Amino acid sequence: MTTLVRGSDTLTRDALTVLQPGFVGTTAPDWLLRRIGEGLSSVGLFGRNVVGPEQLAALTARLRAERDDVLVAIDEEGGDVTRLEVNEGSSFPGNYALGHVDDIELTRAVAHELGRRLAVCGIDLNWAPSADVNSNADNPVIGVRSFGADPELVARHTVAYVDGLQAAGVAACVKHFPGHGDTSVDSHDALPRIDVDAATLHARELRPFRAAIDAGTKAVMSAHILLPALDPEHPATLSPRILTGLLRRELGFDGLIVTDGMEMRAVAATYGIERGSVLAIAAGADAICVGGGLSDEDTVLRLRDALVTAVRTGELPEERLADAAERVRALAAWTRAHRAGGTAPEPGAAPQEGTAPGAGAEVGLVAARRALTVTPGEAPFAPLSEAPYVASFTPVANFAVGDETPWGVAAELDRLLPGTRAGSYGTDATVDGVLTAAGERRVVAVVRDLHRHPWMSAVLDALLAARPDTVVVEMGLNESEPRGALYVATHGAARVCGRAAAEAITGR
Repeated sequence: MTTLVRGSDTLTRDALTVLQPGFVGTTAPDWLLRRIGEGLSSVGLFGRNVVGPEQLAALTARLRAERDDVLVAIDEEGGDVTRLEVNEGSSFPGNYALGHVDDIELTRAVAHELGRRLAVCGIDLNWAPSADVNSNADNPVIGVRSFGADPELVARHTVAYVDGLQAAGVAACVKHFPGHGDTSVDSHDALPRIDVDAATLHARELRPFRAAIDAGTKAVMSAHILLPALDPEHPATLSPRILTGLLRRELGFDGLIVTDGMEMRAVAATYGIERGSVLAIAAGADAICVGGGLSDEDTVLRLRDALVTAVRTGELPEERLADAAERVRALAAWTRAHRAGGTAPEPGAAPQEGTAPGAGAEVGLVAARRALTVTPGEAPFAPLSEAPYVASFTPVANFAVGDETPWGVAAELDRLLPGTRAGSYGTDATVDGVLTAAGERRVVAVVRDLHRHPWMSAVLDALLAARPDTVVVEMGLNESEPRGALYVATHGAARVCGRAAAEAITGR
């Protein structure tokens, strides 16, 4: 049994320090404030915690009234995964759009402006960007969250994103190490497996992470995936070989290692969140992300007690827990120094132009416009001048994206062509249903990852056979052949992508 060299209060504080929990509500609950006072050093925010910038700034200020060095983290990728603008859609296109444009200065400017907005709201750790190489076009969870399928492209844009975000005083957390791009399973639902050799992993998956580490990313998030070439037994989050051997020793990363959400079934279904958290810290992780699904005080207490018990029984070395806690405090010190030094705007500060090249409030829309690919059909296309019918074919959203954020082009078309009508269609959609709802109106068909959904492709083909003048807008991966009177690929479903598409359709 391990002999404790420090008091139980210190041990308990260290156990609280390594947790990054969430909570329910738009104000800080009493239990959360109390635990911050007892040593909890990080809080994770999700869409359910956000109403708007003023509310968010007040929330983070209240957290820091309890402890001025508390790390406030959020999952704000821009594009399809937004928490800042969860109710209206993001002002920034996501990684796939930025990778398509392939202008690293634009990517840096987008990340800087996003970081500036986060910092104004009092957020100093962003669980982004995704550094995954989306080599599997059928990947159900990464897709447009990746810069693309080319490792070198992903690497250079990951570096630009990290640079832009951290120049605004917000710590970047590149994810999902060692790479979630070649999976056909969503780790929210089950354990994905990547069966390629180590040479392929080093040349493809690891290249963006290596570049991000060299660029000084402050944090890395682990993936709940099994890579037999690296560790045939443990998923990456629980693997000493991967977190300590590969990430720490071989790649030389000295920052904060954060786990992906511990309640995700890829880990929780096999190990449970308590044992999974103990194994993750023992493997080399420094911070336990939890709160996307489990967001109450009991979860925090269960994980705290599991870590303390593991130290007392000798399962988890006390030195490892202390080291993890110290890395959390080191990152908190970096972010606090940026706030004190003026690198990051003070919460509540008025929006200002960013300092990165080309930055500013409109940089997201500029990027979305540049990301469009517009392909005319065989017949000459005249821009729409009358209110159309927008048929949005809606796949089931993965957990990371969520279904609360609106997407599509209907709202933006209605702004340009008042009276636009719209309908949403799922797997039971029929072409007759769409045509009946459309009536005499011109149809704009909006799809998302058309290549992955046979039902969607079948209905769209039938619709085009009946109405060849239909406009098609692809807002996911652009893997299908262009079709329709006009085919617009936005490379993502952010609000600004919808606006850019609406402008192209109407010739504005």
